[in-house]
Amino acid sequence: MPRYMMSVFGPAERGKLGGYASREEMLQSFADTGAFNSELERDGQLVFADGLEAAPTATTVDGRGETPLFTDGPYLESKEYLGGFWVIEAADLDEALALAARASRACRGKVEVRPFHTAASIEAMLEP
Repeated sequence: MPRYMMSVFGPAERGKLGGYASREEMLQSFADTGAFNSELERDGQLVFADGLEAAPTATTVDGRGETPLFTDGPYLESKEYLGGFWVIEAADLDEALALAARASRACRGKVEVRPFHTAASIEAMLEP
């Protein structure tokens, strides 16, 4: 079954409550997201999901040279950063998009959906 990554993005500038307007909204979002995760797990569609700490906690590593270079902070400068993600299995893109709509409602954020490479997609890239 094809795998998709559903990514949640949030504001770079986060207060004590992240991007939530209130403590209650944050707790309800966590509860709704937990319920959604449980449904994915029950239906055999959840591969892995988790949330990330704020972007400033990132370290960017460039190991292309002889000595790796470590830089504090995220690789890109942006107004929004990846805040969490799901890796799911879905029959097709339409099903993945329907799940992403539910995920977006649960976590109260925009969700980007991208398929993982498959053998066929890699072969298509290599065709002349």
